[in-house]
Amino acid sequence: MSTTLERIRGFLAEQDPPTPCLVVDVDTVVDRYRALTAGFPGARVQYAVKANPEPAVLRALATAGAWFDVASPAEIDLCLAAGAPGERLSYGNTVKKPADIEHAHSAGVREYTCEADSDLDNIARLAPGAQVSVRLLVEAPASATPFGRKFGCSAEYAADLLVRAAELGLDPVGVSFHVGSQQLDPAAWDVAIGAAAKVFAATAGRGVTLRRLNVGGGLAVGYREPAPTTEAYAAAVTRAVRAHFPAAAPELVLEPGRAIVAEAGLIRSEVVLVSRKSHSDEHRWVYLDVGRYNGLAETENEAIAYRLEVVGRHSSDEGPVIIAGPTCDGDDVLYQRTPYRLPSSLRPGDRIDILAAGAYTASYSSVGFNGIPPLRTYCISEGRPTSAE
Repeated sequence: MSTTLERIRGFLAEQDPPTPCLVVDVDTVVDRYRALTAGFPGARVQYAVKANPEPAVLRALATAGAWFDVASPAEIDLCLAAGAPGERLSYGNTVKKPADIEHAHSAGVREYTCEADSDLDNIARLAPGAQVSVRLLVEAPASATPFGRKFGCSAEYAADLLVRAAELGLDPVGVSFHVGSQQLDPAAWDVAIGAAAKVFAATAGRGVTLRRLNVGGGLAVGYREPAPTTEAYAAAVTRAVRAHFPAAAPELVLEPGRAIVAEAGLIRSEVVLVSRKSHSDEHRWVYLDVGRYNGLAETENEAIAYRLEVVGRHSSDEGPVIIAGPTCDGDDVLYQRTPYRLPSSLRPGDRIDILAAGAYTASYSSVGFNGIPPLRTYCISEGRPTSAE
């Protein structure tokens, strides 16, 4: 059976599309989804659409029976067009306008997450009877791309919101949290689940029984370094749930994005320029036709270090490089501190593949900075382009 890379590179060899481009193997997307459902038996796995909202990706996951974590009316519409019923969408973004809630409710979305009184009031008014979770602000070990304090509220405030949700005629189902994207420490979930258990206890003492625990996404993938396995994450979450909910485990929900789609994608890029800043400069600067503004936003602060492979050049004669994007912006430098080495024979026109690039690349791409269009994306299944239907 061919591998993901073999299928993608077969497509690239046959089609030779202009660079830069992202190719996503949807068969791998479905395989990763099924591996997560098997690793977390009984849990609801809902795909975080923001990671990669390509219609072919959403269609494949909808056919596989996935739920979807949506963050906007546009993502809702994409999921509906892909064949997912509104009842299998969960509106996880806590920052939304009343019109967004109204649109979601009319589309059949019945589950919402909030963290503020005003948002709760809007849900009660515009999505009466909806299921509501409150997002908890948790202290977790640092991840590659942490959320900081942007989302969530304290345990005490969360309990107040859930009790008030019941008073407003809503269905307060539980608590959600997120321990940060590309979280390499499985123990991070223990801290967060312990905090969530305190909210469950507090609301129960006030007559409101919660039943659902959304442990978010954050499951990491291997880029240049290995990441914990699905089994390691599942074991850590299971231990934490048993420890903090000894009487009865709540319904479990996961919201992975990266873990489902990252390894399914490859960006093919072209070397535009190779230069040195002086005769004595040890480092070559390698400028690619893809950078921070047209697909590699996660290289900000060098948070995600992608694995690079030069196409058709296999040489042990390598030297240190600094890697930058093509735009006239001083911040469009991808890797200055993270050590990379590329062949000394590297020349403009050479192709470089960026591996495990299926998540947070095309969906982060600008609409035309410096006149560069958004990252062109191709989806394949069984090595062939997917239908545009």
